[in-house]
Amino acid sequence: MSERESMPCDVVIIGGGPAGLAAAIRLKQINGELEVVVLEKGSEIGAHILSGAVVDPKALDELLPEWRTMGCPMAETPVTDNWHWVLSETGKSDMPHLIMPPFLSNDGNYTGSLGNLCRWLAEQAEGLGVMIFPGFPAAEVLFDENGAVTGVATQDMGIAADGSHKGDYQPGMEIHAKYTLFAEGARGNLTKQMKAKYDLEADCQPQVYGIGIKELWDIDPAKHEQGRVIHTQGWPLSETGTWGGGFLYHQANGQVALGFVTALDYANPYVSPYQEFQRWKHHPEIAAILEGGKRVAYGARAINEGGWQSVPKLAFPGGALIGCSAGFVNVPRIKGSHTAMKSGMLAAESIAAAVAAGSQHSELMDYDAAVRSSWIAKELKLVQNAQPAVAKWGEDLGTVIAGIDMWMRTLKIGLPITMKHHRDYTTLQRADLHKPIDYPKPDGKLSFDRLTNVAFSYTNHAEDQPVHLQVKDMELQKASELGVFAGPSTRYCPAGVYEWLVDEATGEPRYQINSQNCVHCKTCDIKDPNQNINWTTPEGGGGPNYPNM
Repeated sequence: MSERESMPCDVVIIGGGPAGLAAAIRLKQINGELEVVVLEKGSEIGAHILSGAVVDPKALDELLPEWRTMGCPMAETPVTDNWHWVLSETGKSDMPHLIMPPFLSNDGNYTGSLGNLCRWLAEQAEGLGVMIFPGFPAAEVLFDENGAVTGVATQDMGIAADGSHKGDYQPGMEIHAKYTLFAEGARGNLTKQMKAKYDLEADCQPQVYGIGIKELWDIDPAKHEQGRVIHTQGWPLSETGTWGGGFLYHQANGQVALGFVTALDYANPYVSPYQEFQRWKHHPEIAAILEGGKRVAYGARAINEGGWQSVPKLAFPGGALIGCSAGFVNVPRIKGSHTAMKSGMLAAESIAAAVAAGSQHSELMDYDAAVRSSWIAKELKLVQNAQPAVAKWGEDLGTVIAGIDMWMRTLKIGLPITMKHHRDYTTLQRADLHKPIDYPKPDGKLSFDRLTNVAFSYTNHAEDQPVHLQVKDMELQKASELGVFAGPSTRYCPAGVYEWLVDEATGEPRYQINSQNCVHCKTCDIKDPNQNINWTTPEGGGGPNYPNM
């Protein structure tokens, strides 16, 4: 076995998304002498970043006040027009802005590629001296004898599927740091371990999720209204008792970003979030915008939806959670980048002060306190009952109750209750309680099959490497996931990773895992009814390579 090399630094940040990059920039703004390292599992910064996105610039204004004149791509497209449609199968009704709380307005926000924003933030960070290493996923957390986090080790490279070392084998490197920030995004593999090790969720509700599936289209210039933002709810999810909604954002260069979010607490195992998205595009109002256009990119990602009551303890000895690793998405606003960035900035301020005082590997409780007294908390508390209200009472009645609760909180007369969550995998019901759903076949113009779309995510994984989607008990998978729930993984995965086939030799069901298709959305890790699938990091640089997403 080759010994790992090691590298010391002041702070190592796991993940080059908005939170991680904001933290890196803020650290260097406070103390330019700090050695800050960012590890990114994607082939480049932005390769694994996927969001709508409509961005509230609040955190950007605090971090880099002149960002609008610094060549930031997000500045290209301010929101100019905002619509919210409630869809039936063939029609729509507009939800009046007057009945919605003022904070749901998109005035002053911007729409564009979050991946490109991260690429720009990385340039700013590197200009300040931050060391950014794309293609190096953090695979293992390092601890000292007292149980404090002391850094991470990156993934070994060049390991064959059978575990042997290939000719290009290279052991991972240990990054030793005074403090480690976990900015992995929703359902991060190492974050999951930290939550368990330090019991970070002991005093909060469980995190719950949605699956967001997105396409980028070039559309007919005559139909393009740069800056227009459209959100939808209702059909088609209303037909299956599921809830979520669609979005369609007119962005720069004649493109629209469109997508669909399905809450992962659905009960019917025959629901396919991917197919619901493809069906949604055939709604007359959506089809009218897309017809004559061309899809140019595709991707998918899990989204935190738990809100304020699901925010765990944020600090532990030597480390802290920031961004979507902790879960700061404002579900009714469909925004989380600004809160993620602010959390990274607050963590950076706490770490800079600790290092200046000569501390290392301590528990940054002042960071946890800072978040809970910040505008992050104020914003998320306003909407804390919105998601669970819809989950409990359904989209129609739940939306009304959520609206009333948000208005009451806005007017400072909110009810003194915080609704609870149930983990998404516990809500799935037996297949014999439901009928299979007959989804329409894709037409190849507006709707597409999964494997064709995956090609537009530009996903690639090195050949002959261990499968990073680990099934703990294959017999349990066969008896329960297939036998009881009719194989929901074949439907909830937006990349066609999972298949139940018949083994030609034995005639028995065989579980095939096409891990090379994986777009790193983490839905399997969340929705498997037995929590029998564990998503781990593949070899560095693997996964999607999203352009402009």
